[in-house]
Amino acid sequence: MSSCLVLNSPFLLSSFLSSTDFSCCTLCRFRSVTDGVSFSNPFLRLTNRSPLRHPRFFRPIITASQTARSMAAEPSQSTLGGVPNASMVLLFVEMGVGYDQHGQDVTAAAMRACRDAISSNSIPAFRRGSIPGVTFDQMKLQIKLGVPRPLQQSLDIDKVKSVFPYGKIQNFEVVDGGLICSSGVHVEEMGDKNDDCYIVNAAVYVGY
Repeated sequence: MSSCLVLNSPFLLSSFLSSTDFSCCTLCRFRSVTDGVSFSNPFLRLTNRSPLRHPRFFRPIITASQTARSMAAEPSQSTLGGVPNASMVLLFVEMGVGYDQHGQDVTAAAMRACRDAISSNSIPAFRRGSIPGVTFDQMKLQIKLGVPRPLQQSLDIDKVKSVFPYGKIQNFEVVDGGLICSSGVHVEEMGDKNDDCYIVNAAVYVGY
């Protein structure tokens, strides 16, 4: 929107400028003739451009469907490699945590974490044939453990795998995670070498 105002008096002009807030102001001068005498009057041209109509910064609106298409077109790194990966159709994710408060046995903590992940779940679909074309023998597992880095070399993976009663373990990954903390007490009778408590996190991916 534009507006044009002619002020013939310098007093009116100064009063107008001191009391008016405008975004763009251009002072022009034009010549008029009164009684044969040429003089200049101030011509004030105001241009008000609404910021809503002409925003300085443009932020595109991204819809949920656009986000979903973008995520599908660019799979995450965890999908391409490691656990889980795209080598199986993923159905369920089970998560658990395991502790070894005395004895400093990280394998025991990892086994408890896996038992915690699967012990409160029941998956009858494979045995009942609820998934068309998929048999019980086609059940696959991928295991991911979060283990403190200093303890990873002492982890017995075969013992951890023995926790799972059925399903083919397709992939097993150990990453930095878990925790080493103090149990608050050193009990030699329970095999403690110190007061360390080992904590391991587990994620079990089930599919076919």
